[in-house]
Amino acid sequence: MKILTMPSFGADMAVGTIVKWNVKPGDPVSRGDIIASIETMKGLIDMEVFDDGIIVRLLAGEGEELEIGRPIAELKLKKEEYLNNNPEQIVESVDPHKVEMGLDTTVSQEDASNLSDNRNVLNKVSKILTDVIDNNGASLNARRPRVSPAARSKAEHLGIDWRQLSQGTGPDGAVLLDDINIADKPPIESSSVSDKDRNDMMREAIAKTVSCSKRDIPHYYLQLDMVLDNTLNWLSHHNEDLPPSKRILSNAVIYSAIARALTAFPAFNGFYRDGQYQPSDSIHLGNAISLRQGGLMVVAIHDAHRLGLAELMGKIKDQVNRARNGGLRMSEMQDATVTVSNLGDRGCDTIQSIIFPPQVAIIGIGRQRTVPWIIDNRVTSATIISMSLAADHRVSDGHSGALLLNQINKLLQTPERLI
Repeated sequence: MKILTMPSFGADMAVGTIVKWNVKPGDPVSRGDIIASIETMKGLIDMEVFDDGIIVRLLAGEGEELEIGRPIAELKLKKEEYLNNNPEQIVESVDPHKVEMGLDTTVSQEDASNLSDNRNVLNKVSKILTDVIDNNGASLNARRPRVSPAARSKAEHLGIDWRQLSQGTGPDGAVLLDDINIADKPPIESSSVSDKDRNDMMREAIAKTVSCSKRDIPHYYLQLDMVLDNTLNWLSHHNEDLPPSKRILSNAVIYSAIARALTAFPAFNGFYRDGQYQPSDSIHLGNAISLRQGGLMVVAIHDAHRLGLAELMGKIKDQVNRARNGGLRMSEMQDATVTVSNLGDRGCDTIQSIIFPPQVAIIGIGRQRTVPWIIDNRVTSATIISMSLAADHRVSDGHSGALLLNQINKLLQTPERLI
């Protein structure tokens, strides 16, 4: 059984309201199905499910506002149903000592084959699953969530029972330090929330996030001016016979160059959690989108390094539209491994950004502008952008950061290779 909780759509989100349930008890669901629409300070987000199973209970009603991490539904996993109907296939069990450490164990195939009756296998596994006892003597119906050492220590210091947290935000539901910090916050009264202006709430939440980032993350900053003439000339030729809806804009080329370059620099693409860095295998490029009502949200372009320019252009346009009009999916709000903040269309030459934790880097893009430029000892004009990098000094240094910016610049000089 899995408890679904109010998801977090960013470090600056505190509460969410269930606007509509798309499922009811007894409904089967598959990975990727949209089960609810949730309203946040940033707009309406579609909550998807990441497991196959059956909705058992809805633990929160439509219109109910809850803090992130609060239970909202109960899901019976498809795997559980399969094992109940096929006892001869059940070989997994849980060792109480390894449960405490957050590890798995299995009944050996030899042990299973030596049991003469499949029902004995079911009984043996069922007994281990249901008779694991915690320190307070409470019986557990499923494996306890994993917990990081830092989270366990903080929980003990605060007197919080981390075992009561339905699911953490780490890999496989592991309870992390941030989950304990959230659990330690006092409940937010619905009446006080409804009386405050949404823009003020978002601004306060963003302020808290960036204040923590500047306090806890040792930032360093680099900047490089990049000539875009090759990119713009190639785009002019490529778009010449295409209708406006099919044309590729320079932002898509820039984003593609960033994503491709990051594949060779894993120290800038991942998460710093509980005192250690976890690089990501994929480049989920976080596109910072300003909202009409004020504030911003970071939407992940999944596997951006694998996308061609036309597909990437379509993703950017689609996400901007859905960010401002509703329809973003939960996974798009949670998975960004590095963020790109583009203020060029706001007339800003440069930007020195603040990292969104637990990410370890953010790339800023200024406006395209024409400036005097020296090529082969001759003064000419060039269209350039200023690209900045803010990165976490605990994970990388200025040398590798400079190499990353120069690799992005190199890719922008041969845009045809990104198609």
